[in-house]
Amino acid sequence: MTPKKEDMKPDIDEAPDRGETIGLMEPMLIGESSIRRGEITDLAVDLVAKAAGFRRSLQPNIAASLADLVRSMNCYYSNLIEGHDTHPIDIERALNEDFSKDAKKRDLQLEAKAHIAVQKWIDAGGLTGRAFTLAGINETHRRFCELLPPDLLWAENPENKERIPVVPGELRRRDVMVGSHTAISPGAVPRFFQRFEGAYARIGKTDSIIAAATAHHRLLWIHPFLDGNGRVARLMSHAALLEKLDTGALWSVARGLARNVAAYKGHLAACDLPRRNDLDGRGTLSEEALAEFTRFFLRICIDQVEFMEGLIQPDKLRVRIALWAEEETRLGNLPPKAKDVLEVLQYRGELPRGGLTEIVGTGERQARRIVEALTKKGVVKAASSRAPLHLAFPATLASRWMPGLFPDKTVDE
Repeated sequence: MTPKKEDMKPDIDEAPDRGETIGLMEPMLIGESSIRRGEITDLAVDLVAKAAGFRRSLQPNIAASLADLVRSMNCYYSNLIEGHDTHPIDIERALNEDFSKDAKKRDLQLEAKAHIAVQKWIDAGGLTGRAFTLAGINETHRRFCELLPPDLLWAENPENKERIPVVPGELRRRDVMVGSHTAISPGAVPRFFQRFEGAYARIGKTDSIIAAATAHHRLLWIHPFLDGNGRVARLMSHAALLEKLDTGALWSVARGLARNVAAYKGHLAACDLPRRNDLDGRGTLSEEALAEFTRFFLRICIDQVEFMEGLIQPDKLRVRIALWAEEETRLGNLPPKAKDVLEVLQYRGELPRGGLTEIVGTGERQARRIVEALTKKGVVKAASSRAPLHLAFPATLASRWMPGLFPDKTVDE
């Protein structure tokens, strides 16, 4: 059923407020007195060093092309956590306006396309300085939901199966229960966000990195929207890490969370629990559980940086790309010398059109034929027909060029 536009309006005029005190959400960060604080700070410092080292190791144009693929990967894994399996090859097709004839698959492709559009906006600085603000979080939700197909803009009441319209960027007006956690009353959400912003919006670099984890849970605990909270929380954390670590969007925490989804959800559920004893912080919620989740989250981040760094090592990547190009040439799918163009692009990052004939040692006509073949394969791109060439990382070749990035899928599946 596709909702009509007139249906997409608030379903309840007044959002009830039961007067909960904001202390119910404490602690917001890991206190200096916590026995886990030292280890967590060390993990944050280690993450800073590893992320910076990886970013510096890549030629800027290669990094920009890799970020395009990682964006699709991040979208795939974030949606997979929600039970929506849209492979990056299908996501790439959607970005090229090639949609499935199956309505449900098409909707999931459109959902993925929406997610990528929002992350691209974030990667361009859309949430700089605003990742932990109500305005930034609302805008993220609005931008994502506005691009969704109508059939995905519904939430369902698990008790009576009532379908409720999700309004882009609108805070919920109903009570919700997530697992065993009953979220605060809808009217209390703005008050709790004041505390959320106060705790996270103006803190130092190390605490901001730690807050990518702690705020992640606290946002889900508030559960500000009827639907889309998980994706918004992961995009918020992505934005915070992008800004504080200058990651270049070259790795994805969502990949690590999806590959450890049971532990991820288990930690989130544990963070909902009340303080265990007098040694468990001074807030209403368990500081120990929040610290355990933070440690888990930061270790996932470090693991993903190390994974991407190993995958993109120049010597190994060069060999994998060369083997693919040689095979395609033998099969007649690429002209001779195509491999040379790809190799130069890996070294230089870009190649002016005028330098092609020198690289391939042939006339301009043959050089153009090589570029056309590489462009058709999706491994070379340019801003215009006269602009310099850049290496591209298509999802269809990820299993060959960067094995393990995401599950294999043949083009025709």
